[in-house]
Amino acid sequence: MSNDATSPSSPIEVGLLEGLESTRTIRRYGPDPVPAKDLARILFAATRAPSGSNSQPARFLVLRDGPVAVRARKMLGDCFRAQWSVQRLSYGYDQAKPGSRAARMGETMQNFVDRFEEIPVIVLVCADSVKGATERDAAQVFPAIQNLLLAARALGYGGTISMWHHNIEEELRKLLSIPDSAYIFATVPLGRPVGSHGAVRRLPISDVIYEDSWGETPEWALDPPGTRFSGISPSAAKGAASPASKAK
Repeated sequence: MSNDATSPSSPIEVGLLEGLESTRTIRRYGPDPVPAKDLARILFAATRAPSGSNSQPARFLVLRDGPVAVRARKMLGDCFRAQWSVQRLSYGYDQAKPGSRAARMGETMQNFVDRFEEIPVIVLVCADSVKGATERDAAQVFPAIQNLLLAARALGYGGTISMWHHNIEEELRKLLSIPDSAYIFATVPLGRPVGSHGAVRRLPISDVIYEDSWGETPEWALDPPGTRFSGISPSAAKGAASPASKAK
């Protein structure tokens, strides 16, 4: 597979708000490579993210099909599979009822780790401490990751964020010549989704927005009509209607 394919991308018209509301975590990827021009466009958007004093500490180490990248991807794949095997047992995914949300998540995660080396692009998002970021200063870097994922969404790609690389960080540093002054904040796989993006399920905004004092929900905190909510919502657990449905 050559990741330098020059086939034209198929950007889709996605408005800014639509992109923000529909960019979901993608863990299943098709085999199509990400053309270099699309990758450059995605990472350009990532570099436009804000940072404190415009210090721009984020650095992006792209792993495609170069000889060192192949070794790093195998290392990451082995690490992710080992991490998932522990989490799968710890969280009871093996005992999930067939067809349940937990069972579907377990299947998706198993597919993700089993085929990790086949993911077209892996991006290690790092930060240069010389530029002002410290190991705990995620606020300097995560806006860039969000820009990256939103740009991928706009061009018809998808990705996810993981920190499982931490278990092999020293080995990665040695293999990829990452200096001690750089922190590895996240591993971000990218590729064409198997499936599609769409409206995500989250808590009702009335559960998470307060005004004047903690716990006081403002009357204007209304979800758009037709919004679907996640199963962990306190309102959903009580069988409450969408706040928007209460508005008259």
